[in-house]
Amino acid sequence: MSHRLADYDYDLPEELIAAYPAERRDGSRLLVLDRGTGGIEHRRFADFPRLLRAGDLLVLNDTRVVPARLEGRRPGGGRIELLLLRPQPDGAWCCLTNPSRRLRTGLEIELPGKWRASYLGRGGEEGEHLFRLDGAGELRALLESHGHVPLPPYILRRRGRGDEPIDRERYQTVYAREDGAVAAPTAGLHFTDEVLRRIEAAGVEIQRITLSVGPGTFLPVRVEDIREHRMQAEEYEIAEAAAAALNRASAEGRRVVAVGTTVVRALESAWAEGRVVAGAGRTELFLYPGCELHLVGALLTNFHLPRSTLLMLVAALAGRERVLAAYDEAVRAGYRFYSYGDATFIA
Repeated sequence: MSHRLADYDYDLPEELIAAYPAERRDGSRLLVLDRGTGGIEHRRFADFPRLLRAGDLLVLNDTRVVPARLEGRRPGGGRIELLLLRPQPDGAWCCLTNPSRRLRTGLEIELPGKWRASYLGRGGEEGEHLFRLDGAGELRALLESHGHVPLPPYILRRRGRGDEPIDRERYQTVYAREDGAVAAPTAGLHFTDEVLRRIEAAGVEIQRITLSVGPGTFLPVRVEDIREHRMQAEEYEIAEAAAAALNRASAEGRRVVAVGTTVVRALESAWAEGRVVAGAGRTELFLYPGCELHLVGALLTNFHLPRSTLLMLVAALAGRERVLAAYDEAVRAGYRFYSYGDATFIA
């Protein structure tokens, strides 16, 4: 197995990066990869319920994307954007800014709805800044009325568009309920209520956990030996009932099917002494080939960026060579890539 960053690269034509979602959630294409043999099938996502087995345990991430991008103005009129990441115990907020230059302590930024943000200095993870937000009413109401959907950088920049009304609905799973994410768990974007009903009718158990997806999911790996990369922490929570169901499935030898890499990271982070431990936690788990997965037996996920930690996680489950061969096949077949793109099922 390889731990060289360059060995997780592949060529992707720009036109295959999906700028918008498919017309129907379940209308996406689905590449099925047999991780045992490397065999590939081409299906539609509407076929997904038929690929599951009675007794499988399907695990969803019910985190909800918050419209946490706020456009503000500096005192001189210059534009600045704040992406609110997480509150601090003292009431301040960790944020990303664009642009991030010329920030000085005490800088007052004018926000919509007669709110303002005061710059306190650097804080949190690398590249993050601390602001204190003040205004009338609830911050949640400000975000819902004036916030923008935090679409991934490769849509906002490389595809040259801002967020649009369609993103309020489609950059969100139909089962989202727990506020906190600044990026969608994109494997779940393909599900409809009808698909979920068909899955349950086939004898598949469904459980929900929460991992609040942070901006670190888009950070590039900058070290040549991937084992030296450090993940930014993300918060997760697994309820007692979900943990009990997962532990029963494990004890009974039933397959655990993760919907998305975020579910894999949460479940494997909560695994201790042969069982899933319920409760809240923070994970910096980085999975790559050579790392052992204790619980997850199959994975539904989207196609991921070259040299990304998400691609390396998929390779930890199915092997680097087989994953890259499947990606090459997907490029040849014209699949749509990344957050609004098509899906893969690795079983």
